[in-house]
Amino acid sequence: MSDPENPHALSHRTTPTWEVELLISGVAVFAMLQLPSLLDDAMFALEPRLGVDWRQMLILGYLYGKSAALILATTFVLHLLLRARWIALVGMHSVHPQGILLDKLRLGPIQKALERERETPMPARIKRADNLATTVFAIGVMLATMLLVTAAGATALYALGVLIATLSGGWIDASLAMLAIFALITLPFIVLVQLDRRKGAHWLPGSWRHRAVSAGFRGYARIGFSHGSNPEMSLLSTNRGGSRKAILLTTSVMFVALASAGISLALQKHPDWLGSYAWFPKSTTRQLDSAHYDDQRNPARDSATPYVQSSVIVGPYLKLVIPYRPLRDDAAMRSTCPSTGAGRTGDALASARLACLQALHGVVLDGKPLASLRYEIASDPRTDRPALLAMIDVRSLPPGRHELRIAHPPRSDQTPGDDNPDPGFDVIPFWR
Repeated sequence: MSDPENPHALSHRTTPTWEVELLISGVAVFAMLQLPSLLDDAMFALEPRLGVDWRQMLILGYLYGKSAALILATTFVLHLLLRARWIALVGMHSVHPQGILLDKLRLGPIQKALERERETPMPARIKRADNLATTVFAIGVMLATMLLVTAAGATALYALGVLIATLSGGWIDASLAMLAIFALITLPFIVLVQLDRRKGAHWLPGSWRHRAVSAGFRGYARIGFSHGSNPEMSLLSTNRGGSRKAILLTTSVMFVALASAGISLALQKHPDWLGSYAWFPKSTTRQLDSAHYDDQRNPARDSATPYVQSSVIVGPYLKLVIPYRPLRDDAAMRSTCPSTGAGRTGDALASARLACLQALHGVVLDGKPLASLRYEIASDPRTDRPALLAMIDVRSLPPGRHELRIAHPPRSDQTPGDDNPDPGFDVIPFWR
């Protein structure tokens, strides 16, 4: 900031990190603006490959990671704007060191008097702009770091919950196990804090109670439960209006970031939710979905649904590809064909599991079941995900519209009263 005595030089009270802040923001802002899209691509690529437990861990890490990326991107953009404003004030003060000349403005006496009362010297404005830019930079980096640490901790807790659920044979839900572990870690710390606040002043140093509480705090400090592990938050809470305001600020920003990441994911999965389409007809049997046609689908973003080569079939065979979806198929195979993993190896095991999947994914063509349908073990060539392949002879079909119905296991996340009930099959219209 400009020195009041020499507006052509920066004040010695200027934040010493302003050059590094500008360098980091200028370089990192472009990467941070691209990172959310890269995380989206990774999410859509990995989600169809995972079962229930691993999918939950993926979504958890994705939401926290994208929230951190959004906070950093917003921080760096906002910081650049605030630093640009600070540079503009410094430059204008150098060009016009005399400041604002109210006498040259066409103001009435009352307004002029009010402006003089509210007038802030330019050096003070420059100092405030300098401090605000640095504070925004520090808060943004702090919040992003907190989210990443929280993501790592939450993912580790959920992994422990999955391990406990697996060892219990399914009697304990992984999410409940995770919450129980979290409670076992945090509740003793809350008890220690309350004991220290209410009784700590009455316990003599060296007494067993004093030693026990001190040992507890030391233990929790090693895993990050201390103000020293987050100095930015401590500085903010002790110098900017108290801990309540700091907690409210951080909680609000994190909530907005997490909500934005969740809403973004939902809108990418359901693009029709954004827009005034309430009166547009919706049907599970008459709707053409581009994901069902290989020449129209977006393999990077579309869900792993059955597809054929095109909506218009020209050749003698219709190529039906059914991607394997662990979220649905794993549980269905365990309950329908539990013997497929017992006493078999190699080709025998593969044949048994293929027969099980064939029974789960029956096909109906124009209302008639295809009893002679034969699946082959294949893969989706554009995503490298395992898939079933069936070549259906359509030479005898007359010209016009035809319809495939491919059965599938029900959704594991289906709930009673769902606005989008699962019909139990995928519908693929096509034309000859």
